[in-house]
Amino acid sequence: MTLREKIEADGDFPVGWSLHRRTLLAGTAAGLAAPAGPAVRQTVDAAALRSNETLQASSSVQVPLVKELTPFLDRLRIPPIARLKRFDGVSHLTVEMRTALVHLHSQLPPTRVWAYDGHFPGPTIEVRRGEKLRVTWQNKLTGNLPLTVVEVPNVSLTPAIWDQPGLSGYSPREDVAKLAPWPVVHLHGALTGSGNDGWPENVIRSGTAQLSEYPNDQPATVLFYHDHAMGVTRWNVMAGLSGMYVIRDQEEKALGLPSGAYEVPLLLADRNLETDTDGHLTGGLLHKTVIIHTKPLLQMRAFTGPFTTVNGVIWPYHDVEPRWYRFRVVNASNTRQYRLTLVGEDGKPVPVGTAYQIGTDSGLLPQPLPIGDGITLASAERADLLVDFSAFRAQRLRLVNTNPNPDPGPWPQVMEFRVGSQRVHDPFVLPRRLSRDFVRLVESRMPDAVERLIVLTPMGPGQALCWEMEKTDKPSGMLPIDGIVQIQEKDGTVTTYRRTSADFYDPVRFFARTNSWERWRFLHVAPRGWAHPMHIHATSFQILGRETYDVSGFTTFTASDGSIGCGTRTPVKWTGTGSVSPEEEGWKDTVRANAGELVTITGYFGNTSGKFVYHCHMLEHEDMGMMRQFVILPGQIQDLGSMTAPSGASGGPGM
Repeated sequence: MTLREKIEADGDFPVGWSLHRRTLLAGTAAGLAAPAGPAVRQTVDAAALRSNETLQASSSVQVPLVKELTPFLDRLRIPPIARLKRFDGVSHLTVEMRTALVHLHSQLPPTRVWAYDGHFPGPTIEVRRGEKLRVTWQNKLTGNLPLTVVEVPNVSLTPAIWDQPGLSGYSPREDVAKLAPWPVVHLHGALTGSGNDGWPENVIRSGTAQLSEYPNDQPATVLFYHDHAMGVTRWNVMAGLSGMYVIRDQEEKALGLPSGAYEVPLLLADRNLETDTDGHLTGGLLHKTVIIHTKPLLQMRAFTGPFTTVNGVIWPYHDVEPRWYRFRVVNASNTRQYRLTLVGEDGKPVPVGTAYQIGTDSGLLPQPLPIGDGITLASAERADLLVDFSAFRAQRLRLVNTNPNPDPGPWPQVMEFRVGSQRVHDPFVLPRRLSRDFVRLVESRMPDAVERLIVLTPMGPGQALCWEMEKTDKPSGMLPIDGIVQIQEKDGTVTTYRRTSADFYDPVRFFARTNSWERWRFLHVAPRGWAHPMHIHATSFQILGRETYDVSGFTTFTASDGSIGCGTRTPVKWTGTGSVSPEEEGWKDTVRANAGELVTITGYFGNTSGKFVYHCHMLEHEDMGMMRQFVILPGQIQDLGSMTAPSGASGGPGM
């Protein structure tokens, strides 16, 4: 039986595969050859660099286990392009989710993952705008979850316990270890019907398929597909289920942007790894989180890990010519927020004019934006970047994470660019204008729109939640009262709101109309902490504004019956107008709601219908309750009667 047959049979490594001396064939599936020593790297051919699925054992090359990994030792892996078939005027694609062995780093033994078509990340899917694509997502995954899950106490260590590989002496969760493969695929950022959106509860069992149709009737951009299964998204995605999806159009083509080998996908994701009893890295994926407390309610720190992968390789390097390149960047981490800064050999940011941002989550910006000391990307945010390497011949530039929130840990490196020494002819000229169709939305020019308020509760006695609010009369009793929030606005007026829903399974309260604008406000009432990257399915939106609030009046208390309540003791108060950074002014599908801030977005729900979700894209938050349902229906249906929606829900809270 071959190694692949063994994996597909029982989802595990072959018996007798040594923990301390593992072997692999030069030219492996991960595209990374094992070094004979810490500083030796062997080369592999181009075909091997693109294949993740044929890793086989051999006695010709040995990989001693190590306790630390050498940065920038391995070449960046470029995912293959999926091959579409077209008939009856529709493009078709079949993607198999299957168990595979990959190399995250050449100093590591192979890692078992769940991957699309056996590639980690999955193959890049490219379509033209308006090209209808039908994808058959086949579940051929075998074995249990290829991931060890451990929950550890919040002890003070340096580096922090969550930044340390291994179990730290604690036992893994046995229930998670037994999880069978229950995936469902969501194309993040796609404007499609609910039946194709990857509804979290529509998980598919092994041997079956999910059929999805994507109209791709939206501007050129990078989307990404990933698992969205109810309650286990954080583990399925970490196991390897993510990949890029590119939409192209004529407007983008006319710009003559760098293409082919000069257009490079960069899918970022942080990871942690298991160790053996001697502290050597085994290559096994580890989801290690910290329990803050269990009483009165469970509160858990979301996952961040010490090792940053780019296209499935830990701290890779990429050879570039001294010319312009285009980088399509996706933050596919569970939680990690990056402040991506390109630095020179002196460790300082490269001069302004070296790098530009030309696009956001959902399309091109109106003009290039010069990047100074970096750009910030929370989980699920994307950036379309141009970098001119012409002034850096024979130099090495590094992409590093300078964001302290959450901390980058002792390993801020992301990847290295090795610039060639030979001059090259590069005909590209940076355009002055990009999207001529782009219109920046402003409050004063917006059409009438349904308005909604969502309060993002702090991590207090339990996990953060999305409270959907509606106006109500001021209560006669003393505050705080569970679910009651008072807001003092800029003009000094105080408005009282009551919580109408918070849990995923509470009744649907938000009913949007097909082909309509909506205005959503996210108020993050934590005084400090991480930003929540809020993602709304089925729409693209723009950020209208940011405002700061004194949220000290929001409190947690014990009610007379012993239950835990949350609400305002005194109103949260408007304190100032924040700013929307230029790189946030484009079309987006994910927005950062910072602590102590209210962010207002406006989006258009187009010619679609059905049930969708919105949620925090910190995957631990999403899985642990920070996700709500909403429905889009044609106005003709909504106008037929009150049976369509709960009382007062179809028109929103009417703030």
